[in-house]
Amino acid sequence: MSATPRHVAIIMDGNGRWAAARGQARHAGHRAGIAPVRMVIEECSRRKVEALTLFAFSSENWGRPSAEVSGIMNLFLDALDREIAQLHANQVRVRIIGDRRTLPVRLQARVAAAPELTAQNSGLRLQLAVSYGGRWDIVQANQRLVEQCLSGALNPRDITEARFASALELSDVPDPDLFIRTGGERRISNFVLWNLAYTELYFSDGLWPDFTVSDFEEALAFFARRERRFGLTPAQPPEAEQEHS
Repeated sequence: MSATPRHVAIIMDGNGRWAAARGQARHAGHRAGIAPVRMVIEECSRRKVEALTLFAFSSENWGRPSAEVSGIMNLFLDALDREIAQLHANQVRVRIIGDRRTLPVRLQARVAAAPELTAQNSGLRLQLAVSYGGRWDIVQANQRLVEQCLSGALNPRDITEARFASALELSDVPDPDLFIRTGGERRISNFVLWNLAYTELYFSDGLWPDFTVSDFEEALAFFARRERRFGLTPAQPPEAEQEHS
């Protein structure tokens, strides 16, 4: 097994608590969380990680106070406008996953423009999960397949795991090898549920705005120590393992 994951998925937790500990408003924590986002993108690019998926805003987060939600949306919009040129210059291919219909109208246009600008880039594939939920992802994949069956384009008996996976939001990247969650919580919080079936789970007690290169290296070292068997046995050859990755 390669010591470097092909795909890293991260729940960036702890922005609000970081701000509260400093007597600041929650939006200050979200703003402070931009620096480690930039860092992990740079580190993944440098280390030749193929894909990085960041959980920026969940479908459940809409239930937060309206002022915080509005602040997060504005911050996301500002960050996207500010960073997209540099991401494009660094050959990062950006994609937004999630229910874009629920986003503010002013953000929907930007969300569509970023993938168009970077679609031909050959570097890191960056997925930003915004208004995303793992259960929503599974349901919308079902809806797509049912529509194809009703139209006669697909036979229900031809729906395999691979065919189902192709209807999910992460259909064009390998499943995450390494999941990282900061903030001390030990749960996956409705994040890419289908795709995490054999992902190595790493939990950090540190809050996201404090996440450093050293912290990221510790997560990668954890991954490198793992023996990934995908339901097989240690005695089976490496090629058998690759068939399940």
